[in-house]
Amino acid sequence: MKAVSCVHGTLSVIEMPAPKPADGQLVVNVASCGICGSDLHAKDHADEVRSNADEMGYRDFMRSDTPVVMGHEFSGEVAERGRKTPKGFRVGTRVVSFPLVRGHGGVHLTGLSPLAPGGYAEQVLVQAAMTFAVPNGLSLDVAALTEPMAVALHAVRRGEIKKSDTAIVIGCGPVGLGIICQLKTLGVATIVASDFSPARRALAARCGAHIVVDPKVDSPYEQASKPLDAPALYEGGMSAMERLRKLPGWQHVYRVADALGAVAPKRPVIFECVGVPGVLDGIIGAAPLNSRVVVAGVCMGADRIRPSMANVKEVDLRFVFAYTPLEFRDTLHMLADGKLDASALVTGKVGLDGVAAAFDALGDPEVHAKILVDPSSSVITP
Repeated sequence: MKAVSCVHGTLSVIEMPAPKPADGQLVVNVASCGICGSDLHAKDHADEVRSNADEMGYRDFMRSDTPVVMGHEFSGEVAERGRKTPKGFRVGTRVVSFPLVRGHGGVHLTGLSPLAPGGYAEQVLVQAAMTFAVPNGLSLDVAALTEPMAVALHAVRRGEIKKSDTAIVIGCGPVGLGIICQLKTLGVATIVASDFSPARRALAARCGAHIVVDPKVDSPYEQASKPLDAPALYEGGMSAMERLRKLPGWQHVYRVADALGAVAPKRPVIFECVGVPGVLDGIIGAAPLNSRVVVAGVCMGADRIRPSMANVKEVDLRFVFAYTPLEFRDTLHMLADGKLDASALVTGKVGLDGVAAAFDALGDPEVHAKILVDPSSSVITP
């Protein structure tokens, strides 16, 4: 079969043996596979990422000098079944799959390990237990968005954001745009999006952002609400105590107000979706007091923050990565039921011969956000 191999940062179309399913596995004819930001980084910096994977005990991550077939955001049709697979996965069943597969004595990251070739290929091997039938006639192009939109759903859930809250999304690449789509689906009252790119800001508005900000011109935090600095907080707190202390049993009133969330300043939930050194410290310095920051951008290099600033502001930092099988399944059904609209993310499509050009095109935020790979297509320019 044909596939796109990456080695030493070069992408090329190759011929390789078609996969064969073991017990509990399926071979899927790939219909559509999204190009992820992690693929863009791993193409040229696989060895940096590999060092992190090694520290976590996974020693089979891709490396620059070993060919790998990337692609972990895929959909397709069942082509072949291994033994001990559910009867529901008949040949021709339209599916998406969690990008993990058994083989070579372990479980491997599909598309991010030479031991688990991914979806930039005519076929891909998947585990039946981690595979889900595509419901409601959902198109396979949209179904391929299940994986990145599950990443977004996981980040939003980890943020514990409520409909009445204000969300601030810093960075409107595919991760930030996906989070905006999920925030819109949740019905969050105010969604502020910030990006230097005019094209990305336009996409953020299409995805559901209520306010879009060019950070060169305006502060997303000031657009969200009037910032409360430390002196103002101290004055407000002291004035409130002066009034409360005039009441008998003032501490009981205080406890009730605290339980209702009326004591602490109302905080936004901030989603960091850039993943570049310096951005997180910038957010800690500029964010309102008591902010919750969900770090969805994956910064591959070393970074520095000012812990004392986070201490004084009582900033809540939450780092997120990937999703659960249930979040993956729920995202698929949200897309299929029309509750989640992620169509604005897709800005181009290519065949296997166009993957290298697509990687180059995704380097310009003014042109593309998410490009899909269709192995049956002859398109070479996204």
